[in-house]
Amino acid sequence: MKKIIPFIVMALLVVSCQHKEEKHKSIPTLRVTNLILKDTTITRKYVSQIHAMRHIELRALERGYLQKIYVDEGQKVEKGQTMFAINANVYKAELQKSKSEARAAEIEYDNTKMLSDKNVVSKNELALAEARLAKANAEVRMAQTHLNFTTIHAPFTGIMDHLEAREGSLLEEGELLTKISDNSKMWVYFNVPESEYINYVTDTTTHASSVQLQMANSAIFNHKGKVETIEGEFNHETGNIEFRATFPNPESLLRHGQTGNILMNIPFKNAKIIPQKATFEILDKKYVFVVNDKDEVEQRQINILEELPYLYIVKDGIDSNDRILIDGLRKVRNGQKINADFIEPKTVLADLKLVAE
Repeated sequence: MKKIIPFIVMALLVVSCQHKEEKHKSIPTLRVTNLILKDTTITRKYVSQIHAMRHIELRALERGYLQKIYVDEGQKVEKGQTMFAINANVYKAELQKSKSEARAAEIEYDNTKMLSDKNVVSKNELALAEARLAKANAEVRMAQTHLNFTTIHAPFTGIMDHLEAREGSLLEEGELLTKISDNSKMWVYFNVPESEYINYVTDTTTHASSVQLQMANSAIFNHKGKVETIEGEFNHETGNIEFRATFPNPESLLRHGQTGNILMNIPFKNAKIIPQKATFEILDKKYVFVVNDKDEVEQRQINILEELPYLYIVKDGIDSNDRILIDGLRKVRNGQKINADFIEPKTVLADLKLVAE
């Protein structure tokens, strides 16, 4: 019996050591890192409509046959340049008639004034003659105005659109002839959600940044624009509000009616950046595993401020000194002990093949 006891003790010691060794082996070694604080910029994209700064319709102000077209579709016209002429024979005759009547009224006035000076006629007769002369002169000016309207000039320098009438057409007063666009500057309209509108108007750094225009072929327009106006109220159906950015267009590359995308760069100072792969989702909420001083993992909810390729900008939930688990998230549970292998945040970002700007 005395010989058996040492063997039992030895066996218990071996079992105990094996149990401790197995327990030690069951603690996984997993990589952890810290969030990185870095100035970065995100780019928001908004679908946009491009309008000329001035885009108007040119219409006939008088009725008549379209006698002459001096311009062509798509042509650049200068301010004051003659574009259309309506047959003016009737209006010239009206002007001549008005001038003749004005001359007769002038002669009548002169005679009445001479008689009035000799007290032959009353002052009232002179006043009536003066009024008739004034009326006749006004009719001359009116006839001259109608005649001037038969020649249509460019109201400003711009690009002419499609011709809506041809030479010889009988035009009615107010009939559309063409449209003209002043493309020296372009107004680009885009809709912004309410939350982003609030961020824009409350963040003074955003106002200092300009916007870019991505054209339909995905190329970036070579001039930057600036947000100058915001519409007065939200669209209750979409929850958006309209912004207007102004772009210079010296090469006339942009035309009225084009579409594109506004690119707005939003700067973030000391942004809390973590890899997306360090997060997991439960019921539409984001979580990370934080390793505490006892090397135990703790599930912690975080709020995401913005999303970048492979990265998240975190609003709150973690601090810069927290160790965040980046591997084996599906292999651990809350409260489990691990061996933490710390990896520098910059190394983690480099592994993602992305440099946060």
